[in-house]
Amino acid sequence: MQHPRSRPVTIVVTGGTGSGKTTIVQAIMQRVGEYRIAYVPHDSYYREVEFVPPSAKGRLNFDHPDALETPLVREHILALQNGQAVDVPIYDFTTNARTSEVIHVEPRPIILVEGILSLAEPSLRPLFDIKVFVDADADLRFIRRLSRDIAERGRTPESVIDQYLDTVRPMHLEFVEPSKRYADVIIPEGGHNLVAIDMVSDRIRSMVRAAEQERD
Repeated sequence: MQHPRSRPVTIVVTGGTGSGKTTIVQAIMQRVGEYRIAYVPHDSYYREVEFVPPSAKGRLNFDHPDALETPLVREHILALQNGQAVDVPIYDFTTNARTSEVIHVEPRPIILVEGILSLAEPSLRPLFDIKVFVDADADLRFIRRLSRDIAERGRTPESVIDQYLDTVRPMHLEFVEPSKRYADVIIPEGGHNLVAIDMVSDRIRSMVRAAEQERD
């Protein structure tokens, strides 16, 4: 039986939409080594939306935990922790459906999970060794989301604003913001906080070294 301390170091990076999570994740990968990391984006596990006219899809609630197939996320994290490869789905936000392709992820010494609602899920929290919450002012987060959805997802400004007011902001206040209490580290200013990024990266490296020494 695998010693519980010899499993991969499992990290979650969470925070509100547009807070800078992806920037933090990329910075950690650069500092720790992408080759050592099995990356699991929670956003890839959105449930498919069928039989909904395109005009109505902008008003669907993608910010509620039920929109994500979290049991499958948990299954994949546990598999990676047990040294098994997984196939992470690819979600197309322009069609609100999973594509026919997957990303094959091999087990690595570090598992890095990224997602808005990852810490809001009681079934996932026990799996994480390091819990990082990326914080940013609401106005900055909204501007980033507006720019991203227009540029990358073919949305109109009006649809982004309506969705933000209808579901994104209420769900942030109900689920995302309260999950901050479970974080080990809160990083303000997102990817611009180099001191915090360096501290988290150093901690990850030290935990990986300790696990490697334990196996030797």
